[in-house]
Amino acid sequence: MKKSAVLLVNLGTPAKLTKKSVRKFLANFLADRRVVDLPRWLWLPLLNFVILPIRVPIITKLYQKIWLKNNSPLRFYTQKLAEKLSLKLAEENILVDYAMTYGNPSIAQQLQKFQHKGITNLTVLPLYPQYSVSTTAPVFDQIAIHFKQQFNFPAINFLHDYHDHPLYIQALVKSIKQKWTVTGKSNLLVFSFHGIPKRYIRLGCPYQTQSFKTAELVVKSLGLKKDDYAICYQSRIGKQEWLTPYLDKSLITFAKTGVGSIDVVSPAFACDCLETLEELAIRNKKLFLDNGGETYHYIPCLNNSEDHINLLCALALDNSLLPHKQK
Repeated sequence: MKKSAVLLVNLGTPAKLTKKSVRKFLANFLADRRVVDLPRWLWLPLLNFVILPIRVPIITKLYQKIWLKNNSPLRFYTQKLAEKLSLKLAEENILVDYAMTYGNPSIAQQLQKFQHKGITNLTVLPLYPQYSVSTTAPVFDQIAIHFKQQFNFPAINFLHDYHDHPLYIQALVKSIKQKWTVTGKSNLLVFSFHGIPKRYIRLGCPYQTQSFKTAELVVKSLGLKKDDYAICYQSRIGKQEWLTPYLDKSLITFAKTGVGSIDVVSPAFACDCLETLEELAIRNKKLFLDNGGETYHYIPCLNNSEDHINLLCALALDNSLLPHKQK
């Protein structure tokens, strides 16, 4: 008898709000070749003896600003997604759980659990709407590594992306409209996508194209004109050139050129995390206001909303992968 399961996968988070836990998470994350592809002989000593000693105290303080009572926001929302999706798919007899690419529960741990339960059909659903070599690809790598030495493994349905799925666009549009109902519509809607090095795009990563498509579909549904929105990229690190325009520099320009109010939405994130709750909602708000801006509103991620659950349910049940059908 066939048994099916869905594995939601998110990036990861420190297990505790301690420097030791933050260091362990960052070391694991930044040591991945998919995230930083510099030669190991150069990167690993630099990471362990220069970058981590400097960054760990800073990142720990940033986490302190957004940490929930006993959990990180990313883990909290990912757990809730798994719980709600599990209830939704229970009538289909489909098991649901979640894993972190970096941290616990690990992908390997959850795959082992599914194997013990006799799972024969597995859907792996990375919680990244737009495919990126530095987020989606590491999930695939770990799945492949785990099953490489197995004599048998389940039929695997790996979701590449869902950047243009109708239910995803519908959920984003609804969240923006709900925010506008409460705060009013600002002068400019800013789409802030997580940045990646431009070099990755030249090598074939479709992330930028998919980001543009997501924004285009949301803009069309909202009926916005060209001057009503902007697309930017956040969270760059290092000296190499990342996707532009950079959000922080753009916010200063917006503020100084008379864009009094802005709304910021970050469609690349399924769940709120450090990059949204601290960088977007706190740090970048201050940057905009300090440079002359008047009003700044951050629009939360879809998190564990009902619309998000409905989207994930559709993705889990649709083995044909709607986002890849010809439009």
